[in-house]
Amino acid sequence: MPRFRRTDRINELLREEIAVLVRDAVRDPRVGLATVTAVETSPELDHAKVYITTLGDEEERAEVLTGLRSAAPFVRSQLSKRLSMRRIPELHFEIDRVLEEAMRIEALLREALPDGRAPSDAPASEE
Repeated sequence: MPRFRRTDRINELLREEIAVLVRDAVRDPRVGLATVTAVETSPELDHAKVYITTLGDEEERAEVLTGLRSAAPFVRSQLSKRLSMRRIPELHFEIDRVLEEAMRIEALLREALPDGRAPSDAPASEE
């Protein structure tokens, strides 16, 4: 069994709890269908970046982000009631762009390869 650092466990715990709170407790209509993908806390646990994904174009994503940022104090206060942590970090919501970047890279690879296939589409070579 791999050994996890304390911050990794805290990040996962915060991700789970924030996801539940955003889904069930935040009543801001701007939030909509936001999905919490990851949380990264600072080593001192003062701040936490909360990465989210949501459907829609950039304008709709910005609206969701605005709603979550305005709900951050509420979410933080609810976390303090639900978790037995000495200090609840200040929450900073950001859009998770990992999927967008992966799709962009795959499109670039499709353009660059002569047969138009991405490396993941290529058949495995037999040796």
